[in-house]
Parts: sequence; C-alpha cells; structure tokens
Amino acid sequence: MSKTKSAFFCQTCGYETPKWMGKCPGCGEWNTLVEEIKIKKNTSTPFSREASKSKPKSIIHIEQVEEPKYKLLDNELNRVLGGGITQGSLVLIGGDPGIGKSTLMLQLAIKEVIKVLYISGEESDQQIKMRAERIGVKNDDCFILTETNLESILNHSSSIAPKILVIDSIQTLHSNHIESAPGSVSQVRECTSQLLRFAKENNTAIFLIGHITKDGAIAGPKVLEHMVDAVLQFEGDRNHMYRLLRTSKNRFGSINEIGIYEMQGNGLRIVENPSEILVTNNDNELSGISISATLEGLRPFLIEIQALVSSAVYGTPQRSSTGFDSKRLNMLLAVLEKRCGFKLGTKDVFLNIAGGIKVDDPGIDLAVAMAVLSSNANLPIPEGIAFSAEIGLSGEIRPVNRVDQRISEVEKLGFKKIIVSKNSKGLKTKNYGIEIVQCAKIDEVVKNVFS
Repeated sequence: MSKTKSAFFCQTCGYETPKWMGKCPGCGEWNTLVEEIKIKKNTSTPFSREASKSKPKSIIHIEQVEEPKYKLLDNELNRVLGGGITQGSLVLIGGDPGIGKSTLMLQLAIKEVIKVLYISGEESDQQIKMRAERIGVKNDDCFILTETNLESILNHSSSIAPKILVIDSIQTLHSNHIESAPGSVSQVRECTSQLLRFAKENNTAIFLIGHITKDGAIAGPKVLEHMVDAVLQFEGDRNHMYRLLRTSKNRFGSINEIGIYEMQGNGLRIVENPSEILVTNNDNELSGISISATLEGLRPFLIEIQALVSSAVYGTPQRSSTGFDSKRLNMLLAVLEKRCGFKLGTKDVFLNIAGGIKVDDPGIDLAVAMAVLSSNANLPIPEGIAFSAEIGLSGEIRPVNRVDQRISEVEKLGFKKIIVSKNSKGLKTKNYGIEIVQCAKIDEVVKNVFS
C-alpha cells in the first residue's frame, strides 16, 4: 500500500515544508509555496551490510580513465563544452523565451551524423518539420518524438538507443510516480533524476532545455543545477542578431569559454571571427569611439566601445552604460577627474559596447576612458590605434593577463599601434610587426593619442 501525503514546495528554491507559509524560509520570496501531492511507498528495507556492492578504495589504487568525448560539428558548442560532448553527461541549457534555444538544439540534432532523438513537449512534429525545412538540412538519423510522459520517453529511447537525447523542455515532462503538475518542483526533480540515471546507465549524452524566471535564473529547484554536469546560458538581445553561449558550470572543462552565433533566417550561424563583426569599419573618423582587445576564455577578439559626453540638461548628471558595469564606469570617471583634471562631474556620460554583448574584462578600462575623453573633447582617436590595459585608482596603467594574445589579434586585423601597460611582464616587442606603446600613467596615454 502507498500512503498519500501532501507538502508545500517553494517554486523558486525547492524548499519543502509541511504547512503553508507566506514567506519561504529558504530563499525569502513571498507567495511561492505551492501544495503538491507526495506518494510515499512502504518499500523501505532495513539496513544490510551486503546491500552495497561498491567498496572503498585508496585514491592511489584508482585507475584514471579519460572520459570519452564526441566532437560535435558545431565548433562553438565544442569549445563551450570543453572539447566536445562527454558520453553519459547531462547538460542543461537555459535562456530567455525566443532567444534560439530550440533552434540551436534542432540544428545539433539534424546536422550530426550520429543517431539523435529530439523530444519536444512544446511543439508538434509538423512545427518541428517546418523549422527543419527552414534550416535546410535533411538527416535520416534524426528522430522526432512529441511526448511529455517520462516513462514513454525512456521506453522509446531504450528502443532507438540514440547517442544524443534532446529534451525540449524539462518543465513540460511529467512522471507517473509524482501526482503534481508538470513544471512543479517535484516533477522537475524526479524527471531530471530519472534522466540522469538513464544517461549514466546507457552512456547517452542528454541536453535539457530549461525555462528561466524573470530574474534570469533557471526555473525550478536549485538542486536541478547541482544534478547536471554542465549548465549553459544562451544570451542575447532580440534587437541584435548575435547570441552568446556561456558556461556557468562544467565538470568536464573550463567555465570561461564563450560561443558566438548570429541569428539568421535559416537558423544560427557560427561566428568564427567575432572581431571583424564587432568592429565597424567607418570611412569617416568619429569622436567617442575606441577599439579594445578583450578575452573570453581562451579566445581573444576586438570590441568597439562607443561613448557620448554632453552637458547635463537636468540637475543630476546621467550615467548610463550598456554592456559594461555602470559602477566601474563611475570609478573611471572619478579617476579621470581626480588624476587627470578633466571636469566630467557636470556632464552626462553614455557608454555602449557595440554588438549588444556584455564584457566584464578589466582590460578594456583604458579603451573606455579614451572613448569618454574623445567624446568630451570632440576629437576622434586616430585610425589604427587599439588599447588593452586596466586603470588603477591612482591613474596608473596596470597590465592585463595574456597580453601577447591580445596584441596578436590586433595585429591580425591590420591595426598599426596598440597601447598597453609599461609593467607588462615578459612582453617582447620585437616579436610583433605592430608598434607597441607602453605607458605608466593615464596622462601619458592622452598625450600620445591626442598630441
């Protein structure tokens, strides 16, 4: 016999309580506790010494076996996952509605030469066929199943035996063992647990598409992110064509890698060289524009920084930035006013990273400062100059990591000069065919650029 019991679960953090409360004790959110039915089976067995087959081993005697990885045809996804998809891994992909998560996974399913099963709980097979026709790729090894019952999905997966299984999305699945609604904390946790067991037992790589909340976090219990092997975030602005694939957790690789895609009418296109796209080639010299070399993981590329400085019409000057930390912008403006004597306290300052991407690399500080000064004086920065350095509170130019890769990227795109820190260690200027200017203070950079 099974005993029916109900409990209250927080839809934000998964906190469980036997009674309803207005405020969740786990995360502090209000009105997030929802009643769900639990089924407790009386199948528990007493503790037995022979129940466990695994035995403790000394760490010295454990043989290290390299995890087998399959290289996908999508090089950007390979980069983000750490060189390919690991067999038996569970990968969670989150992102805003309409950003392209389903398109990314459908392209993966129909372009790979191995057997892939695509499970959709949100679209019909005819809708998926229309999107596949738009992408323009045909594949006999891609199987489509529109189903939301987890037990049925696992049965079909066992019979087809795919190498990659795609679930779109985890919030639409429901298991017969739980009587709560699909998308609830209990259902998401139970379905993910069974999929994880299926992935490890059958050596099948599984991609889970997850919804996100209004705060940008993946919907469902926080334990969902602990259960999976990798968590990817698909970011972008609907007003821009570029999409960024970032990693927030990866058990098989680095979390600093980034993948860049371009949304087109026939699907997502891989951006092999983002520097040529993010930097605009203007025939006319414009003030307030500077070029900086930045790093995302191991990939160097150039970005264009745009600044606009104008007199404050209202009493309080405005400080606005897109793609750059606004607090760091305020710090740089204070350094320019205190250490260099530029009167920016009564000016409105607007900053934008071209292309709609977000950069948190301190190595673009110098380019941000020079863009602001260029707009303030209405003097364009001479063509062919790039910047890569951090600015300290004393106005000193601080070195950045892997400056050699940044210089190589600047040289590859035909720039004539790059300004870096004078304290960059191990930098051999003779190895490059570009003029490398090393400065110690921000005022030296201003004299070098605008003199």
